[in-house]
Amino acid sequence: MKQTFPKNERLCSKKIIDRLFEKGRTDVQTAYLFPFKVFYLFEESLTHALPQVLFSISKRNFKKAVQRNLLRRRCREAYRKNKFSLTQNPDNQPPAYVAFVLIAKEEVTYAKIEKSMRQLLSTLSKPPQIQ
Repeated sequence: MKQTFPKNERLCSKKIIDRLFEKGRTDVQTAYLFPFKVFYLFEESLTHALPQVLFSISKRNFKKAVQRNLLRRRCREAYRKNKFSLTQNPDNQPPAYVAFVLIAKEEVTYAKIEKSMRQLLSTLSKPPQIQ
């Protein structure tokens, strides 16, 4: 598998983003592992093998755009290098849409981001639990 992050893997649809972040939705699942909070959504009619992904860094916690851009680059790089773990188990279908929200209050190192990303991606590759 190529370690790239093309445009078709980026979540750009306003409707889907609103669905992911809408309060009270039962079809959206969440996971938490510092420094991320992850919202993800499974869909039956999936047209792509890998999920579409969104990275969000709060302006409230990181005032300067330079800081936000640095953290967003680190998150994208960690995802790009470890996304193969979503497709390792052919029996399980990964979520269709994923939003990674960085909740740290201070700048996080790449090593910490990558470690958390690896653990979260292995969690996302498991089958969804029916509630």
